[in-house]
Amino acid sequence: MLKFIKDLEPHVVGIHATGEVIKEDIDTVLIPRIDDLVKREGEINYLLVLETNVKNFSAGAWWGDLKLGLKNFTKWNKIAVVSDQRGVEWFSDVFRFFIPGKSKGFPLDQLDEAVKWVTEKD
Repeated sequence: MLKFIKDLEPHVVGIHATGEVIKEDIDTVLIPRIDDLVKREGEINYLLVLETNVKNFSAGAWWGDLKLGLKNFTKWNKIAVVSDQRGVEWFSDVFRFFIPGKSKGFPLDQLDEAVKWVTEKD
């Protein structure tokens, strides 16, 4: 399930992932928030708190996420991924080489640092 994280700066979209994540979560929670952010800000600053195993994302959810990423490829400014899963933090750090923006992984106990990083304007 995806839930919108409230109380972030208006130039940041925050999403909290728990349990099973399906295509409808991407379509009803993530995409509308990202589309609105792009319209308002022209760029994407994204915080993902991942408290579910990436194996819990359905194929439809992965496909929807990929399409969203490609649709907005040049708009990504900062992506902070917060997770205690092995490899997710590393992948987030390496991902920065494949997108025009910045990407950084954080462990769950550094959520405050992730929020601060993704919120800071360059």
